Amino acid sequence: MWDIIQSNRRKSAALIILLAAVIMVLGYAIGFSIESQAGGLFGVLVAMIIWVVMMLTSLTGGEQILLASAGAHEVNHDQAPQLFNVVEEMKIAAGLPVMPRVYIIDSDVPNAFAVGLNAQRAAIAVTTGLLARLNRDELQGVIGHEMGHVANRDTLFMTLAGVTVGAIILIADLYLRGMWYGSGRSRRSSSDKGGGQAAAIMLIVAIVFAILAPILAQLLYFACSRRREYLADASSAQFTRFPTGLASALEKISAYQGPGLQISRAVAPMFTVNPLAAAGTSSVFGTHPPTADRIRVLRSMGGASLAAYDQAYRSLHNDRAAIGARNLQAADVPVREASAAQPADAASRLRQATNIMHKVNQYATIACSCGLTIKLPPGYDQPTVTCPRCKKEHPVALAPMLAMAQAAGQSLDRTQITK
Repeated sequence: MWDIIQSNRRKSAALIILLAAVIMVLGYAIGFSIESQAGGLFGVLVAMIIWVVMMLTSLTGGEQILLASAGAHEVNHDQAPQLFNVVEEMKIAAGLPVMPRVYIIDSDVPNAFAVGLNAQRAAIAVTTGLLARLNRDELQGVIGHEMGHVANRDTLFMTLAGVTVGAIILIADLYLRGMWYGSGRSRRSSSDKGGGQAAAIMLIVAIVFAILAPILAQLLYFACSRRREYLADASSAQFTRFPTGLASALEKISAYQGPGLQISRAVAPMFTVNPLAAAGTSSVFGTHPPTADRIRVLRSMGGASLAAYDQAYRSLHNDRAAIGARNLQAADVPVREASAAQPADAASRLRQATNIMHKVNQYATIACSCGLTIKLPPGYDQPTVTCPRCKKEHPVALAPMLAMAQAAGQSLDRTQITK
C-alpha cells in the first residue's frame, strides 16, 4: 500500500510540475504576442503570480471554501452518532492519525466527498440523501472510499491540480476575452515596432495555445483522477472487507443523481460519483471511470485486498493494471459477511437523516403525551403550539428560540412536526 501511495506522490508532483510548465509557456506566448520578448518574460511573471496567489488561497483555507460552496454543515457525535461511528471505524482501518471532521449537506441527492491537504485537515461530507438511502454496509463502503482518498493523499493532489488547472483556464480566458474586445491594438503596436510578421505569427501561436492549454491541462488532470477513483474503490474494499457494500452504494448513488445537488465544477470531481456527469458513460473529459465498470470490478473481487481488486480489474480489462501497483502480494483477506444490524426501513433512515439536519439547525423539540414529537425552527415566534394529533396546546419558551434564530440569522414563523 505504501508503495502505491509513494507512486501516487511522484506522479502527482510530476503532473503539478507539468501543469506549471503549461502556465509558464502560456504566459510567455501571451506576453510575447503583445510586446515581443520582454513582454514574454513579463507574461511568465504575471501568470506565475496568478498561480501562486490562487495556490496560497487554497493552501490557507481551501477546505473551508470547498465545504462552504457545497453548503456543508459540521456535525458532532451527538448529532449523528452512526455516521460518526462509521467514520471512526474507517479512520482506524485506514491508519489515519486523527479523526476527520464530519459534515452534512442538506440534499436529497445521495453523494459524498472528502477534502484536506493532509490527514490533520481532512473532512468528509455526506448528503442527507446518502444517509436516507444507504444501509450501514453501503455507508461504510462510501466512507471507506472517501477515507481512501485522504489516506492516499488524493485530496492534496485534487486541490493542487484543480487550482493549477483553474489558473490556466483563467489566464487563457482573460487573454481571449481581451483579444475579442481589443484585437486590433495588439497587432498595430507590434507592427509599429518593426516586428509585424513575427508578432503576427506569435499572436496566432498565443491564441491557439490559449485555446488548447486548458483542454490539455484538463485531459491530464482527468486521466490522473480516474486512476485514483479505482484506487479509492480498492482501498474501500480493503478497509471494509466488504466490496459489495460500495458496489451496492454506487448503484444507488448513480440511480438518484439529479439537479437537487447544487455544487460548482470545482467541487464536482471530488464526489464519489461526479454529480455533473452522466454516471454510466466513458469520456476522455470524465473525472471518474464509468460507474458500471467500477461496480463490475467490485462485484468480481474474490477477496478484500488490493491484490484481489487488481486481479478482478485485470480479468475484466485484458490484463491491464488499474491502480498502478507493482508486485502486489495476493494476501488471503476473505470477504466478511454482511452486517446483521441494519436500519429497519428506508423511512426510518430518512427520519434519522432529517433529525440530524434539525439538530444542526437547532430545532427545538416538544414531546407530546400522545407520542408525537413537535419540532420548532429557531425563529418560531408564537407563545404556544398545538399538537396536530391530540390537539393539546403546549407553551413555547420563546426567548431561547429567538436568540438562536438571531444568532443563525433566521426569521421563521412556521413549525415542522414529525414523529
